[in-house]
Amino acid sequence: MIQTHATTVLAVRHQGKVVMASDGQVTLGQTVVKHGARKVRRLYQDRVLAGFAGSAADGFALYARFEAKLEAHRGNLERASVELARDWRTDRALRRLEAMLLVADPGAMYLLSGTGDLIEPDDGIMGIGSGGAYAMAAARALVAHASLSPRVIVEHAMTIAADICVYTNARLTLEEL
Repeated sequence: MIQTHATTVLAVRHQGKVVMASDGQVTLGQTVVKHGARKVRRLYQDRVLAGFAGSAADGFALYARFEAKLEAHRGNLERASVELARDWRTDRALRRLEAMLLVADPGAMYLLSGTGDLIEPDDGIMGIGSGGAYAMAAARALVAHASLSPRVIVEHAMTIAADICVYTNARLTLEEL
């Protein structure tokens, strides 16, 4: 899997809810050029959350393609994800996109990448981007050892990732279903 620098996106499905957050930092080379970017958004009548890590232009292109798949499949997250992963793997132009997409609703969560990856986490916790592993590890520990709401878990895990990863800041965009 490609290691994407410049962001962290974390999703947690827990206690019947799904929460997704991203940091706001945008880097260009070694320089921070923006602090408050929105990399997580609601799609399909506010019933699906999506977040990207990687190139901003490629991330926005993926949002548009994924939203079209959701519309075509009446909000069926699994079917839309499978179709986008198939297109992404086989379409020559899409294969050049340098981004990853994390999508979730209260019933499912998937990570999609240009190499054809379509991964559903075993535990309802997934992180992508340069700080994704840090945020995911922190979220797993908090779910296992604390009785916190999913929103609080995501906030704390993202703060931990921001303290460790130089490509991640603590200015969060957070969405909850």
